[in-house]
Amino acid sequence: MAEIAIFIIGADMLLLYFLVLISLLAIKNSKFKVFAMFYKFFKNTFLFFLITMVSCGRTTGQNGGSVAQNTPEVQDHKPVVVGANRIDTYLPQLKGKRIALVGNQSSVIFKMNEEGAYTHLVDSLLSRDVNLVKVFAPEHGFRGTADAGETIKDGKDASTGLPVVSLYGDNKKPKASQLKDVDLVIFDLQDVGTRFYTYISSLHYVMEACAENNIPLLVLDRPNPNGHYVDGPLLNTAHTSFVGMHPIPVVHGLTMGEYAQMINGEKWLKNGIQCELKVISMENYDHQIQYSLPIKPSPNLPNDQAINLYPSLCFFEGTNVNEGRGTPNQFQVFGSPFLNKEYFDYTYTPVSMEGAKSPKHLNTLCYGRNLTEQPRLNRINLEWLIEAYENTQDKSKFFNSFFTKLAGNTQLQKQIEAGLSEKEIRETWVENLETFKEKRKEYLLY
Repeated sequence: MAEIAIFIIGADMLLLYFLVLISLLAIKNSKFKVFAMFYKFFKNTFLFFLITMVSCGRTTGQNGGSVAQNTPEVQDHKPVVVGANRIDTYLPQLKGKRIALVGNQSSVIFKMNEEGAYTHLVDSLLSRDVNLVKVFAPEHGFRGTADAGETIKDGKDASTGLPVVSLYGDNKKPKASQLKDVDLVIFDLQDVGTRFYTYISSLHYVMEACAENNIPLLVLDRPNPNGHYVDGPLLNTAHTSFVGMHPIPVVHGLTMGEYAQMINGEKWLKNGIQCELKVISMENYDHQIQYSLPIKPSPNLPNDQAINLYPSLCFFEGTNVNEGRGTPNQFQVFGSPFLNKEYFDYTYTPVSMEGAKSPKHLNTLCYGRNLTEQPRLNRINLEWLIEAYENTQDKSKFFNSFFTKLAGNTQLQKQIEAGLSEKEIRETWVENLETFKEKRKEYLLY
C-alpha cells in the first residue's frame, strides 16, 4: 500500500510539472522577462525531478520491494514463541506418565496476546491433568530468591503442595531414589549463555541421572540473551567445577536445547553415556535477536544491562572487588575500598538485601565504575578487570582462588599479573575459539 501511495503522489506531481511547462512554453518568447525567468526555473526543476525519480527507482529490490535502510530498526520480528508455549507439541508425550519438572520462577508459559502476562508451567500442566509428581530446583531455589551459593533445602511448594527437591549444595544430581517414581523429566530454565552460570551444570547432572535411570528428558528451549557472540578463554578440564564443567569458552552462544545436544553429542556425561533427549524448539528465534527477558533469571541479574555485562563482570567474583551485589545495580557497577579513589571517581556502599544478604564489602564505601549506561557488548570486556588490578592498593591480595574456577585456567590471572594488554590476551584465545565455533555448528537449532 505504501508503494502505491508513493506512485500516485509522484504521478500527480509529474502531471503538475507538465501542465506548468506547457503553460510556460506558450509564453516562452514573451517580451516580459519575468516569464522567461520562471520558464528557466521550472524547466531546470523538472529535469531534476525526473532524475530523482529515476534514481529512486533504482533502490527497489529484485522483487520490486523497497530496499530498507537500517534494516534492524525497520524490520518487524514476529514474537518469539518459547518451547514451553508450544504445549500442544509436547502435551501428548506427557499423558499417562509421571512427570518431574526441573524449573524455577522463569519456567512460565506466556500469554502471547497480553504483554507481560504469563502462567507458571506447573500451574498450566496441573490444569491439563498432567501427573506432575515433583519439582527439582536449581541454584537460587524454585522461586529464585536465594543468594548465590546459598544452600537450598528440600521442601514443598506453598502454592501446589508439590515436593521440591534441591539440586544445589550437596545434592547437585538427582538420586535414583528421587527418580524412582518418575517416567519423564521436563527441563525448563532460563539461561544467560555463560559458562559459570550454573544452570548448564544442573542440566549436565540431570541428563546424567536420566541416562543412568533410563528416563527420557524433555528440554523446553528458551532464548539465550547473550547468544549473539562466542568469546572468552576455554576451560581447561583440570579446573572443572560446578561453575565450569565442560571445555567451552566463557560465552558459548548456545540455547539450553542446543547445549543439551552438545553435551550428548560430545559425550561429556560420565563414561560417555547419552541421555534420551527431546528438545522442544522455539519459533521465530535466531541468535542475533536482541531478546529482553521478561522475568529475571536470578536475583542479581535484574535487567538486560546486567545480563549483558555479566560475562565480563563476573570475573570480579574471583577478586576483592564487589560487582554490584548489595546495590540496585547488580552486575552494572564494580568497586572496592582497595581501589585507588584518585583514579575511580564513582562510589557506592553495598548493603544487605534479598539475593545478597552478605555482599562483599558490606556497609563499606567502594570506589569504582558505573556501567549502567555502557552500550551493549558483543564480546567480553577485560579492560575493567585490568584497570582494577593496576589501580589496587595491594596487587598480591587482588585475586582469590575462585578466580581460576571462573577463568577455567590459571593462564588468565598470570597474563594480567604480567601486564599483558587486553588485545594480547585475546590473541591467545583465537585458535581455541575458532575450533569451538566449528564444533558448535553441529548443534545449532536456529
